[in-house]
Amino acid sequence: MEPLEIREGYLVKKGTVLNLWSAVWVVLSEDGLEIFKKKTDRSPKGMIPLKGATLLSPCQDFNKKSLVFKLTTEKKQDHFFQASHVEEREYWVKDIKRVISCLQGGKRFARKSTRHSIRLPEKVNLNELYILLKDQNDGVKELKLEQDSRVYNHCFTGATVVEWLLSKEKARNRPEALMLAAGLLTEGFLQPTGDRSKDGAEIEEQTSFLDDTKALYYFADSGFFCEGDSSDEDVLLKEEFRGKIIKQGCILKQGHLRKNWKVRKFILRDDPAYMHYYDPTKADDEPLGSIYLRGAVVTAVEFVPDAKKYDIEGNLFEIITSDETHYFLQAATAKESNEWIKVIQAVSRSGK
Repeated sequence: MEPLEIREGYLVKKGTVLNLWSAVWVVLSEDGLEIFKKKTDRSPKGMIPLKGATLLSPCQDFNKKSLVFKLTTEKKQDHFFQASHVEEREYWVKDIKRVISCLQGGKRFARKSTRHSIRLPEKVNLNELYILLKDQNDGVKELKLEQDSRVYNHCFTGATVVEWLLSKEKARNRPEALMLAAGLLTEGFLQPTGDRSKDGAEIEEQTSFLDDTKALYYFADSGFFCEGDSSDEDVLLKEEFRGKIIKQGCILKQGHLRKNWKVRKFILRDDPAYMHYYDPTKADDEPLGSIYLRGAVVTAVEFVPDAKKYDIEGNLFEIITSDETHYFLQAATAKESNEWIKVIQAVSRSGK
């Protein structure tokens, strides 16, 4: 019986020889991870066995890469992978850990139910707690806050996090809530900003997270940025980053000059309506470019001009901006392509 394919998609992997990071297509099956240079390749360039393997997430070996997890094989070979956002990392981590567990117990892969109530710190899954905390409708609200002549965008206070944990009954009392928040900070899900919270983070105690209305924090994969005493031009430049993140992930983009295809990390914001794209292998926060979506048209397409020789087919869509610039993109799956088209259409109508 062929091994079941459990999950597949783009991840950024650290090379084992040259130590360079590159975007690869990864397929998780019941016995290992297959690594392909491109999605269209018929045979993998490598396979990582998962029997007897261990997984560490988040892995903090790389200061500027907060979304890395480490997979160590039974033969003590380390492999480092980076996802495009926290939720994506946790999906991979959860399934890989389950595969390892099933191999150890000699069982077929099956996902565990997560419908249990979590209240006590020793039972809390910080990954799941973070996703709840970030929920756009029921989580902690990201705000624009001013402090010491600086404006912090997409952030919140330490006291807000503690209050949320108590109101959602994730903690029985304030010290317990503070312990959970400190865990989220230590594991890299939350980041401190501003002098007060950064000073607190340097304290090697559970109180490193401050239950304080003056201590500021932000989500690790949010649209956070800080404005200091900047010029009007700088403020205008950053205006396009003010919108709430609607969707993000890695997809293929066709270049405008050479017409070659490369994996790019895209972040879609709603107000203003922008898609920024980045090199997922770099730690640089500066985007390679942006697509202004107000009034844009997005549709699925069957083929792309000049794409035949690059073996690009399926899950394709095109964005035509209001100034008639054409962008051709390819999602990993038909489902993901439909999701991108749906959210881009909504943003193009509603975003300013």
